[in-house]
Amino acid sequence: MKIMIYILIGILGGAIATLIDKFIGKSLLNKARSKLLEADKEIKNKRRELDLERKEEFQRIKTELEQKTEREREEIHQLSQRLIEREERLDHRLQDFEKRDRELFLEEKELEKEREKIELLKIKQKQELERIAGISTEEAKRILLERVKEEVKEEAAQIIRDVEKETKEIADEKAQEIIATAIQRCAVDRTSELAVSTISLPNDEMKGRVIGREGRNIRTFEALTGVDLIVDDTPETIAISCFDPLRRKIAEVSLKELITDTRIHPARIEEIVEKAKKEVENMVKEEGERATIDMRINNLSPEIINLLGKLRFRTSFGQNALTHSKEVAYIASTIAAEIGIDPTQAKRAGLLHDIGKAVDREMEGPHALIGANIAEECGESSDIVHAIASHHEDKPTQTILDFIIQAADAISAARPGARKEVLETYLKRLEKLEKIANSFPAVKQAYALRAGREIRILVQPEKIDDLRVTELSREIARRIKKEMVYPGQIKVIVIREFRSVEYAK
Repeated sequence: MKIMIYILIGILGGAIATLIDKFIGKSLLNKARSKLLEADKEIKNKRRELDLERKEEFQRIKTELEQKTEREREEIHQLSQRLIEREERLDHRLQDFEKRDRELFLEEKELEKEREKIELLKIKQKQELERIAGISTEEAKRILLERVKEEVKEEAAQIIRDVEKETKEIADEKAQEIIATAIQRCAVDRTSELAVSTISLPNDEMKGRVIGREGRNIRTFEALTGVDLIVDDTPETIAISCFDPLRRKIAEVSLKELITDTRIHPARIEEIVEKAKKEVENMVKEEGERATIDMRINNLSPEIINLLGKLRFRTSFGQNALTHSKEVAYIASTIAAEIGIDPTQAKRAGLLHDIGKAVDREMEGPHALIGANIAEECGESSDIVHAIASHHEDKPTQTILDFIIQAADAISAARPGARKEVLETYLKRLEKLEKIANSFPAVKQAYALRAGREIRILVQPEKIDDLRVTELSREIARRIKKEMVYPGQIKVIVIREFRSVEYAK
């Protein structure tokens, strides 16, 4: 019974659920349909609004384009009008030009006729003048030109002489001021080198050990170093003789080391000499680096620094080559600063001007050209290379820097006590100077003065005039330059003096 009741309750509940579901589904469906209808209406409204907006935008753009097109059309029309007006003006001007051209053509024809008449009149006048004067036109021209030439020649010679005199006075005064300033500011020590070095010995017994049995030690030493050892009666002293300062330095270092070591035999000598060569090579490098530091010059190649170091052991007329190069650099930089060019470049050229002397015993050619080639290979500028090559006029001077280096080199070499010369060479130079001057026909007397730096010449006044004196001084200077070799420069002074003496009795 209970089971039946439960079944009935279940059936009844299912029926009730079915009715509720059907009622609720229809309600929801109706609501969904009403929402869809509303959405569709809204979409249609939006679409109509968008269509209206699109039409309005299209109309606005169309209106703007029409306005822009109208403005451009108006501008084109105005431009066309201006072009038409300009073309009309050009046509008028062209017509004016054509008219003026025709008028000029007619005037030119008239002028040509007048020119022909003038030429005929000139010919007639020329013929009449020739008839009256009795000479031809060509002959008259020649006579006139000769007279003018003579007058101009005399005036030109006088003007040249006056200008040269004035210029020389100004130049001499300025040059003396610059050179004096350069020398005053230069404070380089001068050292004169000799060809002999002396070594002190602890005792005379050491001389025998240096000589060795049957002289084998001294022969080995001389063969390895390339010097001459002078062992004489001077107590406790041995002299090293060699014209090459570098080899002499190696020998000096080696001999001092052997004397300190006391073991003197050929094998030990060879070992010590090799060690001394390396030590001197280091000294060369240090000397080159010290020179660049002292002169405050940068960016030099290692090869050039090594060559500068070698100049420390090179001499010229007893003057140390490195000291001379530093002095030239100081003087050149001072002169350059005084005349307004780059002093750094002048100092660099002055320091490098003699680097060819470091290798001139190993290479053929003058040291100036050797040094210029080395500087060029090491990347120095063309101005510095040319200044090095031309400082002894192996190449012609071209730039102001060339003249500065020449002057600085001459000043350094010519300064009192800078160089040593053999008395015989000095006297020969003076004699040759006077001989060259006396070879000219108008010269009366010639005197070499100031250690050969100046020659004073007296001429016979009746055989030469004042204008010829200037030419004579130039000819003598050219002859001296051609036939003689000398440091610095030689001043040639020609004096013409005419005296008239009378006595009142």
